[in-house]
Amino acid sequence: MKDLLEQMRDRALRHTDQSQMTTAVPRLSIAIFRGAPVPENTMCGVGICLVVQGRKQLSLGEEFLIQGRGRSFASLVELPATRCLYETRLREPYVAVGLTIDRSLLRQLLAETSGPIGVPPTESFSLDDSSSALLEAWNQHMALLDAPADVPALAVPRERELLYRLLQSRHGGLLRQYARDDGVLTQINRVIDWMRAHFDQPLPARTLAGLAGMSLPAFNRHFRQATATSPLQYQKALRLQAARHLLSRDNGVSQAARAVGYESASQFSREYSRTFHRSPKQDALFMREGEKGLLNVMI
Repeated sequence: MKDLLEQMRDRALRHTDQSQMTTAVPRLSIAIFRGAPVPENTMCGVGICLVVQGRKQLSLGEEFLIQGRGRSFASLVELPATRCLYETRLREPYVAVGLTIDRSLLRQLLAETSGPIGVPPTESFSLDDSSSALLEAWNQHMALLDAPADVPALAVPRERELLYRLLQSRHGGLLRQYARDDGVLTQINRVIDWMRAHFDQPLPARTLAGLAGMSLPAFNRHFRQATATSPLQYQKALRLQAARHLLSRDNGVSQAARAVGYESASQFSREYSRTFHRSPKQDALFMREGEKGLLNVMI
């Protein structure tokens, strides 16, 4: 297993020296972090992340997760992390690879394989140690980075094998739930998509419950189970992340506050400072000086 992880690390470092990038292999991405660890508040994207060097700490609601080398994290809704910290040894970068799940390919695979579906999970994320077979599938899929001419012919078969191994892991129940049209995750994702498009507007809880096709108590319960937070706190995370992106692009504080739906600039500054541990002006300067890491962590 150690050799496989080292091969994957070396491939990742050969093919990018950036913080985060997509690759020529569809739905495969690489994340590299160099420098002293700095705690982040961010949104964890949808997909599977495997750490191949270093360690990542995540706080999701009341859950505190440590993802070390060889551990994979599955997130099938976008999650607001109140703390994300990359840890590495001296002069060694944090390296991870990620896979965005192709739902149609996953459904095809499930239709062709047998096995019990099991009880759907109540959360939208999971953490697991990787088996040798799973790491081998990851490594083979990453090997296409060294042979781009093989991508059209081999990317889908190798992605199928990787999904097959993921279905055999602790992420299997989560992936099966994700593939369903009528599952709770599908309903919550529908609401999250709507929230992302309207986060700068008032979002009445009953409206969101109606979009999910649930009663208000059921919606609040399932939303918290899926995202480890409440709809109101989730909207706040979306607003502040959007404001941070605007500030990094030289927008003024008042302009950014209004753009994301805040009527009170002082309330915006308080909530921003509480979340990112710097005032909006200080954080904008910090980001523009190029010392900032990822604004929206996918993996």
